Amino acid sequence: MIGRRGFLLSASAAFAAGLPVARAATQSYPAFLAGVRAEAVGRGLSAAIIDRALALRAPNERVLQLDRHQPEFTLTWAQYRQKVLTPKKIADGRAAAASRAALLAAVSGRYGVDRQPLVGIWGLESAYGTRMGTFHVADALATLAYDGRRAAFFRTELMNALRILDHGDVEPESMLGSYAGAMGQPQFMPSAYLRYAVDFTGTGRRDIWNSEPDVMASIANYLARCGWVGGEPWGQEIMVPASLAQAELGRGAVHTLEDWMARGVRRADGRPFSRADIRGAVLRPDGPGGEAFMVYRNFSVIRRYNPSDFYALAVGLLGRDVT
Repeated sequence: MIGRRGFLLSASAAFAAGLPVARAATQSYPAFLAGVRAEAVGRGLSAAIIDRALALRAPNERVLQLDRHQPEFTLTWAQYRQKVLTPKKIADGRAAAASRAALLAAVSGRYGVDRQPLVGIWGLESAYGTRMGTFHVADALATLAYDGRRAAFFRTELMNALRILDHGDVEPESMLGSYAGAMGQPQFMPSAYLRYAVDFTGTGRRDIWNSEPDVMASIANYLARCGWVGGEPWGQEIMVPASLAQAELGRGAVHTLEDWMARGVRRADGRPFSRADIRGAVLRPDGPGGEAFMVYRNFSVIRRYNPSDFYALAVGLLGRDVT
């Protein structure tokens, strides 16, 4: 987290804190890349593969433009849901899930992760593998590491990307992703790839760009290692009385369903919950009058993938609607 700027920091302290540093004034881009190369080779990575990955002339201006001019607006949950869970996204997801039923069953069985979040994450991250990003990851990460904003973070991710290339899982020219370095169909950062990516097909390469078995297994492995409990729901839509104060709700307010029912909370169809002993929290993102959800511990696991309530809700709802 970036700290307050009400005091002076040395250049080295600012670098460590992820604050912008006037790097270009003291070091050229070729000199920066030479330093990265020397570090990578010093760690035992192949000089030949590093030279291919870092054959760069200048920082990528499009990456810098996107990084510096991210839109600053806030959507309500209703607006976000309408924007993200479109009829096309749901229709495409149903077709994608149906044609991959055997694969989803195999991955779900091996990792103990239900198919719904697998398809939900796949759909939100890359529109079922159709939108992975067109940036060369090494180029994007080198640009962001050199530019100075969160330089330490992106330099670490760049070094992780070089480790992946050194292992031979993907060629530098095929390592594509977003302008921020999120890669392939599940949009893993290099650090997440090293931790969670899986060679499900046994080829010796973890291919999250072209191998759907590897993609699904990698998402499942991510969720499993973050604590997914198979067979348990992530959450459900519910009815909440308008009289229930917003301050009493939220992910931190976990109670048994018996307690929630005593406060007037019911299933979406108005009926009581079938299990009174289960513990959950109530989310009402847009406040009284808006949609409400009971969320359980698997909801928190989805948030480990992306720490946003809106994102986790969308993953759960999309997975429910398409599988």
